[in-house]
Amino acid sequence: MVWNNRRVSTAGTESAASNAVDVARTALLELVASSDVGAHISEQPETEDVVTHLFECVRAGYHGWRWSVTVALAPDSSEATVDEVVLLPGDDAILAPEWVPWRDRIRPGDLSPGDLLPAEEDDPRLAPSYTAADELPDPQAVKEVADELGLGRKRVLSMEGRELAAQRWYDGTHGPEATIAQSAPAQCGTCGFLVRVRGPLSQLFGVCANAYANDDGRVVSIDHGCGAHSEVQLSKRNLPQPLPEPALDTLRWEDLETF
Repeated sequence: MVWNNRRVSTAGTESAASNAVDVARTALLELVASSDVGAHISEQPETEDVVTHLFECVRAGYHGWRWSVTVALAPDSSEATVDEVVLLPGDDAILAPEWVPWRDRIRPGDLSPGDLLPAEEDDPRLAPSYTAADELPDPQAVKEVADELGLGRKRVLSMEGRELAAQRWYDGTHGPEATIAQSAPAQCGTCGFLVRVRGPLSQLFGVCANAYANDDGRVVSIDHGCGAHSEVQLSKRNLPQPLPEPALDTLRWEDLETF
């Protein structure tokens, strides 16, 4: 809120700007309800003839804020000029948190059906496909990239993007530190249900293809594991106990007592 170039008479010429508390309050109350203005807090000299008066803001939700009214006195003048009226935060003011763009706030799992999250043109996780950054450097990979050029993907995972994904997967619930992996009888690397992925990530990850495993259809680390390993065997104490021998009824009809 600004109230510019309002001229108000004040008694005396000596230190008129500094003593114009009533002038400042009058100007403030022309713009703000009296119920929102508290006591005069202090005055801050800007120059010899310019002073800023601070009043407490008692408006609900503005704890620690202050009304600031700047008053100036022209040379050889006995009239104070109210230059500006603004609402400013104090040292203990309640402020809104610093705004963070949505792209920087989003976390894995935040996307809902229908949401779109386009990648930036200079996204460090991606690299031009012709660099074959996500492929092993072998002739077949080079041929596939050449076939794709201009027809397939425009960008592929860069080394940085691949490392970020690998670290995220490895540290997650499908890595070696997961609770289920800690109690597993063996690791996924020796399981017949593991389907290896292509490229450099194949050295560390695969996809579980066991319909009865919790990780079915998910990327798992080679040193992950669960109780549905293809080679797991039950010990004798874990096997179901055999059923007892059937009991045969040998009682004959003639043996029954007639009532």
